[in-house]
Amino acid sequence: MTHPSPWPDLTGLRIREAARALLLTPDREVLLVRFDFPGTTERWALPGGGLESGESHVDALHRELHEEIGLTDVVIGPHVWTRVHVIPFLDGRHDGQREHVHLVRTARFEPQPTIGWEQLRREYVTDLRWWHIDHLTDGLPFAPLSLATLVRSIADDGAPSTPFAIGA
Repeated sequence: MTHPSPWPDLTGLRIREAARALLLTPDREVLLVRFDFPGTTERWALPGGGLESGESHVDALHRELHEEIGLTDVVIGPHVWTRVHVIPFLDGRHDGQREHVHLVRTARFEPQPTIGWEQLRREYVTDLRWWHIDHLTDGLPFAPLSLATLVRSIADDGAPSTPFAIGA
């Protein structure tokens, strides 16, 4: 799958660096996190989050997967795509986010957040759910909007030799 760079000019913008995981089971299921931001519709996205000072994307992903879904001792696979989206954060600290998405192959497990649901709700997370890729449909409230197509491509063809760039 070849993708041209869809990114806008980021000059002068405060872009948060983040890492997300495409958790894919042998049965072609993917774990998604539901976000409910005030004033918008729900969005289902891949688990992960922002990098802390000095963290690499892989280190941040290990931390985020442990905190958000209780997954530890997992092998972080290849970086498959980078997504940049420009949208003001509710807290006013950032103008957008650049996400490195890594493929993580795993058996299905029951997500058990270690930071607790109270903290997750403060981060606008309201649900964690496994989806079979046959039930992912472009047009559902996913972030990125083309998540269904991207996940199917990786599940069918494997990780690309180099990460590709996507937009919103």
